[in-house]
Amino acid sequence: MTVSFRPGAAADDGVEHPSLVPAQLLADLGAAPERAPDTSTGTGRRRRVRRSVRDWVVDVTAFVVSVLLGLVLVGVALSQPVPPPDGLLIADVVLGSVGCAALWLRRRWPVGVAVGLSLLASFSDMVAIACLFSLFAVAVHRRWPTVTAVTAVSLGSFAVYIVVRPDPELPAWVFAVLGVVCTAAAVAWGMFVRARRQLVLSLRERAVRAESEQQLRVEQARHTERTRIAREMHDVLAHRLSLLSMHAGALEFRPDAPAAEVAQAAGVVRSSARQALEDLREVIGVLRHGGDGGGDPGTRPQPTLADVPALVEESRRAGVRVRVRYRVPELATVPSGAGRSAYRVLQEGLTNVRKHAPGTVASVLVEGGPGAGLVVELRNPTPAGGEIVPALPGGGTGLVGLLERVSLSGGHLEHGWTPDGEFRLRAELPWPGSA
Repeated sequence: MTVSFRPGAAADDGVEHPSLVPAQLLADLGAAPERAPDTSTGTGRRRRVRRSVRDWVVDVTAFVVSVLLGLVLVGVALSQPVPPPDGLLIADVVLGSVGCAALWLRRRWPVGVAVGLSLLASFSDMVAIACLFSLFAVAVHRRWPTVTAVTAVSLGSFAVYIVVRPDPELPAWVFAVLGVVCTAAAVAWGMFVRARRQLVLSLRERAVRAESEQQLRVEQARHTERTRIAREMHDVLAHRLSLLSMHAGALEFRPDAPAAEVAQAAGVVRSSARQALEDLREVIGVLRHGGDGGGDPGTRPQPTLADVPALVEESRRAGVRVRVRYRVPELATVPSGAGRSAYRVLQEGLTNVRKHAPGTVASVLVEGGPGAGLVVELRNPTPAGGEIVPALPGGGTGLVGLLERVSLSGGHLEHGWTPDGEFRLRAELPWPGSA
């Protein structure tokens, strides 16, 4: 229920005020909104409660139902063989109408309105239904000590009513039981609504917290993947520069070498320098995206596409059935950056097959060429008798890391279920043409 709140609320005011669905309209006819301190101004003034369209519908319905049922009860009293005195009936109608109108104030003073209506109910039939609405509002928006105190006042007022206006057709104890049951029902239903609102609020907070934690895990996975890529580039760049230094040193110390050998060494130096520049550009791109470029001196050389056959054999030894098709001129000719990314894609894909689709046959395709790009694709069918796993299996960070890696490499990654019922993991990576 969307309302504006007033300052100076008591410590036992409720804290829940989520919006309710329209189907709960009748359950909220007596509800009053919670109040909370208003820190928008220091003047100490109280703001008016702003009613939404739904609030107006609820308030009008509560008022009309209270007046109509109150008039019905007054009519029943007039039809008794010995009707109440005229003075009591006039007071009943007049003060009862005022009490029904007081329901409009329950949004500001729910406890005060409930106590006032309870006192009027000690002699008035007209205000009986309005008193139940006010009790319901207190039960929804106040804590149990306040609810217990207001309910005690209401029951005491009803005891006075039994003495002042006994029903000639019902024994006093039966009438008392009916009153207690109605009061308990209103209070119990209000407390149930309060508990439900607390549960909804708790679930909403848990959902928000879970979403935040998932975003944090994704960010951590991206950071970890950037760090890993930067470390791999560190190792590869060091290798390229060492090669370049070695051949440049050979040219320096053998100036009388044959022209063919000098040309060959110069070509190696040129190729190594170009590859080193490409690797350096990739490292800088990783660092610009927030990765940690620090290298670990003990990190072993990272795999390339030439290590894919060993990866496939390792997966087969682990129990995964794999069919592989290689459509590249030579695995070793693939650029190391694209090869590492392709290797990681296949590694993650085969790991997921082993975890989530045991017993199936995974199909691996590696194709491409210089200038055309490198494509690696892994497919596996649904496990027999199993359910389709979500797009992000496990903790949801493996494919996130792959996506980050492939994106930083300038490629494109796709994953998901095909219309044929196969899970496909496909990565397209750049493979520049020969310089």
